[in-house]
Amino acid sequence: MKPHALAVLALCAALGLPGAAQAAAGEKIGTVDTAFQWIGRDHDIIVEAYDDPGVQGVTCYVSRARKGGIKGTLGLAEDRAEASIACRQVGPISFPKPPVKQQEEVFSERMSLLFKRLRIVRMVDKSRNALVYLTYSDRLIEGSPMNAVTAVAVDRGVVIPLK
Repeated sequence: MKPHALAVLALCAALGLPGAAQAAAGEKIGTVDTAFQWIGRDHDIIVEAYDDPGVQGVTCYVSRARKGGIKGTLGLAEDRAEASIACRQVGPISFPKPPVKQQEEVFSERMSLLFKRLRIVRMVDKSRNALVYLTYSDRLIEGSPMNAVTAVAVDRGVVIPLK
């Protein structure tokens, strides 16, 4: 692929535009207001659910702050890099598309108009038969050390098919 085509795809991905692979968006569970804004929506905390596309029966719940006001309402504000995550078994665990990678990004969502994303990575702890989920944010130039981690124990009778 030509260098300028790669640059276009990277820019499309950063902007959340068609033309680049995108992860599924979360399902909004609810929000709570944290600060009143005279114009535009209030600052709030949003809670979203993400079903793991590679592991049936696991859902991750992510809470994160969103800026309101005019910039937030128009999607121009840069949200804070902090998020919390809790993943749970919500049904029988199965692996519809085996094998599973040892470490894989399973969700990614835009947090600002340019270059900042919330990411969720699934890791396999083979010795404990568990799935570990890490959430963090990154930017094109510099990411944030803010992160959160959670784990889902897989029944000993279920083998995690590793790649």
